[in-house]
Amino acid sequence: MKRRDFFKSSLFGLSIPSFIFGKSKISRNKNNPLIITTWNYPKANEIALGLLNNHGNAIDAVEAGCRIVEADEENIYVGIGSLPDENGKVTLDSCVMDSSGNCGSVAFLQNIVHPVSVARKVMDDTKHIMLVGDGAKKFALSKGFKHKNLLTKKSSKAWRDWLKDKRNMSPHDTHDTISMLAQDHNGDLAGACTTGGWAYKMHGRVGDSPIIGAGLYVDNEIGSAAATGLGEEVIKISGSFLVVELMRQGYSPTKACEKALSRVIKAHNGNPNFQIGFIAMRKDGEVGSACLKRSFDYLVSKNMNTKLYKVKGLIN
Repeated sequence: MKRRDFFKSSLFGLSIPSFIFGKSKISRNKNNPLIITTWNYPKANEIALGLLNNHGNAIDAVEAGCRIVEADEENIYVGIGSLPDENGKVTLDSCVMDSSGNCGSVAFLQNIVHPVSVARKVMDDTKHIMLVGDGAKKFALSKGFKHKNLLTKKSSKAWRDWLKDKRNMSPHDTHDTISMLAQDHNGDLAGACTTGGWAYKMHGRVGDSPIIGAGLYVDNEIGSAAATGLGEEVIKISGSFLVVELMRQGYSPTKACEKALSRVIKAHNGNPNFQIGFIAMRKDGEVGSACLKRSFDYLVSKNMNTKLYKVKGLIN
């Protein structure tokens, strides 16, 4: 066997498409703005796509789109009105990443409605990547963000009902992170992720959403990816980074998501009892998604149109 052929078949024990050893450069999708978002938040996509269609950039678009969901008090998973932790405290996590590899993140942030914009400020105005807890809150207040009680009547009632028996709540039942990936007119990529986290979690718990490489990753040469679901398991495989690296190896966005999830399935003997979903966008404009169980909704917006897709789980 020739050394080149051996390398192609055995690198890291992966089955790798052979064409990546030839011309593997991915063409750039230009003048065709594109957005993919976890779950069904059409207003968020509408705002983000509007910015892109007016020649706005991708990082501004994903921030603006996520802010729409964060401000919706009827939504119990993101921003104001999120279901609280076991102590009745709403704690928020978010991160952003732009086409140059710059990123910002906040975790365990309380009393600030828009963690995605605080994460953007961390990226733009500091030398750091992540701020947490009281430090993140003090930074937000110093940048003009207002202190606000995030526990609404709706989420407070849900928490009080939970306290009666403290039943175990799975992230699949109580957790809909919004992750948004965008590509602008220049073909540049960016992403954002924002969440209220696992309902009734231990006070201080942080999942994958604010962790670059887990909840979100962007490589402007290859593509971008983001996650939703049980963050602890996404962190274990550096999920979003893994999906992008699989696209670098030549896998389509959908196949890259599936290959990443296959690691989770293997680690849990073929039957994980939780949900994870990935979305992915390649530089050439192809998008894809996959989830572990049941089904998963995601929105794709382009050419002034938005369409809801539902992907079936790899395990049923």
